[in-house]
Amino acid sequence: MIGVYVNFFAVVLGGLVGTFIRNGVPEKLKNAISTGIALCVLVIGIAGAVTVQDQLMMVICIVIGTVIGELIGIEKGIEKLGDFAQKKFSGGSGFAEGFVSATLLFSIGSMAVVGSLDAGLTGDGSTLLAKSALDGVSAIMFASSFGAGVMLSAVPMTLYQGAIALLAVWVRPYLSDEVIMEMKAVGSVLIIALGFNLLGVMGDKKIRVANMLPSMFLPIAYIPIYDWIMKLIG
Repeated sequence: MIGVYVNFFAVVLGGLVGTFIRNGVPEKLKNAISTGIALCVLVIGIAGAVTVQDQLMMVICIVIGTVIGELIGIEKGIEKLGDFAQKKFSGGSGFAEGFVSATLLFSIGSMAVVGSLDAGLTGDGSTLLAKSALDGVSAIMFASSFGAGVMLSAVPMTLYQGAIALLAVWVRPYLSDEVIMEMKAVGSVLIIALGFNLLGVMGDKKIRVANMLPSMFLPIAYIPIYDWIMKLIG
């Protein structure tokens, strides 16, 4: 579990540094940094998405997962939490946006899931330690553009990763290498969507990425069901 804690402090420290230097960075440079981060996010997402083995699975999981997320209203819940925190801590412009964007980026990547599983099952925190280094740098860049909201994203990220690590003992027997790979691929599609939002590709109509989060876990059910159906008709 040490990797979970290190990841928390990496994001907080990175967010603190980014917030501290925010006022000293010209607006033009902030915009350039934000664009650079968005492009890197896109590359990370694309690199993960191309590993998908079953494209039909990806489509089905994204569609069903998005419907579930929309019905639950995950995005609205996260936004309300960000708005509440902004008022509570007197956060400035971009606080809520930074909180939401950073929470999604730090939580939905494949390293978050696989690293948390490894930490919970074997105590191996190496993946989360590597993720911590990446998240720390990203937190500096994000906070230099969006402010202190990025630091607060460490809380839901830690709860998310900690929960996966604690539940790993019960979940891991049902997660084959194939399932984990497809979870990574679906999660990478969500990262691509986040990159589009950061670039402003959709204009004012942003993709509600948080509402797509259930999609990432649907391969756990899809692959066994698909294999069972194939056996019946094969």
